[in-house]
Amino acid sequence: MEINGKTRTCGLIGNPVEHTLSPMIHNTLAKLFGHNLVYVPFPVETGRVEEAVTGASALGILGLNVTVPYKSEVIPCLREVDSLAASIGAVNTLVRLSDGYKGYNTDMEGLYRAMTAEGIRLAGEEIILLGAGGASRAVAYLCAVKEAKRVYLLNRTLDKAQKVAEEVNRCAGREVIQPMPLAEFDSLPDQKFLAIQGTSVGLYPNVEQAAIWDEAFYRRIHTGFDLIYTPWETVFMKLVRKNGGQAYNGLKMLLYQGIIAYELWNGVEVSEKEAQIVYEALKSHFASAPD
Repeated sequence: MEINGKTRTCGLIGNPVEHTLSPMIHNTLAKLFGHNLVYVPFPVETGRVEEAVTGASALGILGLNVTVPYKSEVIPCLREVDSLAASIGAVNTLVRLSDGYKGYNTDMEGLYRAMTAEGIRLAGEEIILLGAGGASRAVAYLCAVKEAKRVYLLNRTLDKAQKVAEEVNRCAGREVIQPMPLAEFDSLPDQKFLAIQGTSVGLYPNVEQAAIWDEAFYRRIHTGFDLIYTPWETVFMKLVRKNGGQAYNGLKMLLYQGIIAYELWNGVEVSEKEAQIVYEALKSHFASAPD
């Protein structure tokens, strides 16, 4: 693609952003659609989010993704916030308006599309959710909206899990999220669960870590979904598979949340065929990466 005076710019703000795969997603999509668009990462120092958003607007940046640790901090900097993002309390996509940006959360729908693509259902399921941070909060909300039967929210700090549970249950209008201390997982009902790993434990470069090591926990899991995608196979995934369950990483969640953002910025619809082309490009990155 030739970069010229008509090239539109999108990007990612966060800290750090150096290892992001988002440019591969969006630049591949731009090539597929023939859009004169380039996507780049923008590292933003602590305390400078408002400056970054204001500057992006002044520069005519078409759209931005937002990653940790700014998904909540960015909200006061926006002209509008989509109702879903406001309910979750986190924004990961900014869409340009005439005088600023509107914030959306594509993580939740991205995760749902990723899980659906793998044949994973939420409706009627009893689910274990590890962690009570921003990512897990969005997952808890997704599970409630998609009619999960019960979500056991396990976190090291119980009061944080309780706060998330109260917020999501209030929005859902039912008691679907049940907070529990992480250390008390052995008090879970004796059955098989879908488990979603929503903490940053095991994320590169700390690839030899897991939130729970006890294999008795993993024997309760029929399907494990880790939101992490670097490394390709986390310790959580390895332990799920070792104990007879299926396990998936978060690469398709990254893919679909990016696709939804691209659709919002450009007013297009990405087909599953095009999504698969981008996914294969992402997988080839891992195949060629050094150990």
